[in-house]
Amino acid sequence: MAKSESENPYSKTVLLPTTAFPMKADLASREPKQIQIWKQEKTFSRMRELRKDKQKFVLHDGPPYANGNFHLGHALNKILKDMIVKSKNLSGHPADMIPGWDCHGLPIEVQVLKNLGKEARNTSPSELRKKCREYAEKFVAKQGEDLNRFLCFWDEDNKYLTMAPGFEAKIVEVFGELFKKGYIYKGKKPVYWCIDLATAHAEAEIEYHNHTSPSIYVKFPIQGETDSYCLIWTTTPWTLPANLAICFNEELDYALFDGGEQGKLILATGLAETVSQKTGVSLTKIKDLSSDDLRKMMFRHPFLDQNSIPLFGNHVTLDAGTGCVHTAPGHGTDDYRVGIAAGLEPFSPVDDYGRYTDEFPMMKGIKIWAANPMIVDLLKEKGMLLHYSEFQHSYPHSWRSKKPLIFRATPQWFFSIDYNELRNQSLAAVDKVKWIPDWGITRIRSMVESRPDWCLSRQRNWGVPIPSFTCKSCGHTHLTKETIQHFIEIVKKEGIEVWYEREAADLLPTGTKCESCGSDELKQDKDILDVWFDSGVSNFAVFGDSPGKEPADLYLEGSDQHRGWFQSSLWPSMAIRGVPPYKAVLTHGYTLDDQGRAMSKSLGNGIEPQEVIDVYGADVLRLWISSQDFRDDLRLTKDGIKSVADNYRKIRNTFRYLLGNTSPDIETNPPSENDLEPIDSYYLSQLASLTEEVKKHYEAYQFHLVYQKVLLFCTVNLSQDYFEIIRDRMYCDAKGSKTRRSSEYALRVILETLTVLTAPILSFTAEEVWKESGKKDSVFFHDFPDLNKFKNTKSEETLSLIFQTKESVQKALEDARQKGKIGKSLEAKIRLIPKESANPLSEFGKEQLELVFVVSQVEIEKENSSEEELSSHKGEHYTIQVLKPKEHECPRCWRHTRDNHKEGELCGRCKEVVQ
Repeated sequence: MAKSESENPYSKTVLLPTTAFPMKADLASREPKQIQIWKQEKTFSRMRELRKDKQKFVLHDGPPYANGNFHLGHALNKILKDMIVKSKNLSGHPADMIPGWDCHGLPIEVQVLKNLGKEARNTSPSELRKKCREYAEKFVAKQGEDLNRFLCFWDEDNKYLTMAPGFEAKIVEVFGELFKKGYIYKGKKPVYWCIDLATAHAEAEIEYHNHTSPSIYVKFPIQGETDSYCLIWTTTPWTLPANLAICFNEELDYALFDGGEQGKLILATGLAETVSQKTGVSLTKIKDLSSDDLRKMMFRHPFLDQNSIPLFGNHVTLDAGTGCVHTAPGHGTDDYRVGIAAGLEPFSPVDDYGRYTDEFPMMKGIKIWAANPMIVDLLKEKGMLLHYSEFQHSYPHSWRSKKPLIFRATPQWFFSIDYNELRNQSLAAVDKVKWIPDWGITRIRSMVESRPDWCLSRQRNWGVPIPSFTCKSCGHTHLTKETIQHFIEIVKKEGIEVWYEREAADLLPTGTKCESCGSDELKQDKDILDVWFDSGVSNFAVFGDSPGKEPADLYLEGSDQHRGWFQSSLWPSMAIRGVPPYKAVLTHGYTLDDQGRAMSKSLGNGIEPQEVIDVYGADVLRLWISSQDFRDDLRLTKDGIKSVADNYRKIRNTFRYLLGNTSPDIETNPPSENDLEPIDSYYLSQLASLTEEVKKHYEAYQFHLVYQKVLLFCTVNLSQDYFEIIRDRMYCDAKGSKTRRSSEYALRVILETLTVLTAPILSFTAEEVWKESGKKDSVFFHDFPDLNKFKNTKSEETLSLIFQTKESVQKALEDARQKGKIGKSLEAKIRLIPKESANPLSEFGKEQLELVFVVSQVEIEKENSSEEELSSHKGEHYTIQVLKPKEHECPRCWRHTRDNHKEGELCGRCKEVVQ
């Protein structure tokens, strides 16, 4: 069997000095020390400074909420960005990382109120904002520590906070510019409303969950007719007090049906059978009704003394219901659209907390959810309820309160999406953006096409106020470009809190009067801007707002941001600059558990990044992220991270071997390229190919391919093949020999190249290897190498013939090993018997073949039956025989050489080296 190196009495005289490069599983304890060194030596800024004259690459960081520690999804996002920043710098392009934090908004305000508990009642709005600011500052610091621990490069003195005075002034400034250009207006229209938090919600703040609603079929009496009704279906009985119309579709067929005891019923002909099945009411057609017939009708409200007029709209379909749609312009988008066209007011008798107002005195003060069964009972009492059941469906919920939302018409500030052809211009612009993956263009286009006007106002305390005023005399809303500009100048000097600390007169230009009645008695309004507007204008605050400027080469966020930050950034930039704020948009998937479920605290299925770091270190977490095709959802399991940790050790062991078998001395007097041995030229050529592939994968953000290529090169090309092939040379040839120096030089080039190539991913390990290799600077100060001079196509083609044969040789050797005939491969002699007269390996010497096959002897000749065959294998060009060499084993190199040395003596080569 094979002997270990420690059993070889001669090995210590020939091995290169071993390195102190640690192999302990203690990344978690050693990485923080390197983080401090990077900070002290200002490695990040120096890395960029070295490349300041090259073409820049701008990555704009989307701001996470300053609320809680970073979870695995944040780690994925931030580490991916860090890999891009580092790989761009190592590609010669100075790339900055200016991280941002979203500091205003509902999540922080709600959490602060929760922390205050009963004290919240006694906390003034001013004190609440102060506590919100302190809370955000606390988590900006915590998340900054997380960034450092992820081994991410960033300048702690160069970050952006949406609550910073300069940023808040920029928010108001961009709002003012949009107002000046005509994109901002105030109107009363239905918006998503949370009755638990008493505020409007944007589309990006909505989650969809299952919800059980009443499903009712209601009869609206036809005015002037006896026992005749229009039948509607709704899942929101609470909106019936706001009904002003019934909507039909001119493209659908309608008829009057006999419903037996339920009277005569109008509904769409195409839904009659479905309605009959769901309600149990038998329907017999009496006569068809035209659109003109319906227009002439008037309907009576089922329980209020008022009419409901007929309207028509394309939103009415045969997908569900009756084809006759209950229409409350104050509680639905389509209802509002057709209602406004018909001159109807968006009537909404519901207050901020979902209670009926005195506009519906019958149930004044009752919350809408409690009113649902009461209205059902009222319909039964009036004889207007045809059928009741319950209906489970996907329903919009607040992302913060987790409670169902309602549509409610309230006076709000809006960003007009269709003003000045903005929607069409934006659609044309996003087509020119590079979307990665490519399905992103379809998703963003569909959302831009269907996007309603953006509701910008929120009814909360913690945020940037909308600088509008209300006349105390007539109630007119006062907002002009002059008043906005005046307020901006004040905010730049004194901060946003002046809005709450000063009188209105101090915030307005001298002599300002109400445009409607001329009064000078004005008061500040209380609405704040949507927090998505804050983050949406971050590109203006960070990069400036000059017309035509394209501030970012790349935006990189989760795939959910097509309806969030990618859009909120798009609209202001298109309206003011006329171009999108990004040239390319890259998205990543969600982090899931082993069952494919999203990780969440409520399910208790999350794996926190700190858990992984505490066990394996941040480099292993980074390697796991690089191993995934992050454009899809990512499943993190304990077995999965352990497997990547095992692969990390393989890569690290490769570095350890390289460090242990080369030294900086070879760089001072390297061999000429003509003096390189063929096998070393071959692997340097492979290294050159790997380098070009890896650079292309970094350029395409395909980090999983970088991981696969590097791992394969380390474990197969190097550890399995090359290191094994040159082991004899490195351990047994003379230290200054041409062959040894050739391989040592190749190992040095491989070491330095792999270190730089892996630095964007394995940042700590690469830096550690770089220093252990004798370098004084940082690995991040060096570009990805150009190894074209080592590219040797002829060498690869030539040696590929040997490697093809080696596969057959290894099969024969393994067969002999399985039979117990040999231990290590050096105990074997290989005979290659050509299958035909042609001999593909005739130009290679025996020593070269012995080196590649890692055997003691190789001969190419016809079969000789006089020697004992240990095993054989039929390859493509040769039959391979494994034979027992007759010569004695050298106790130093373990080879059975042909120099006829005596048993126990050194072979000729080893004797010369030792002497």
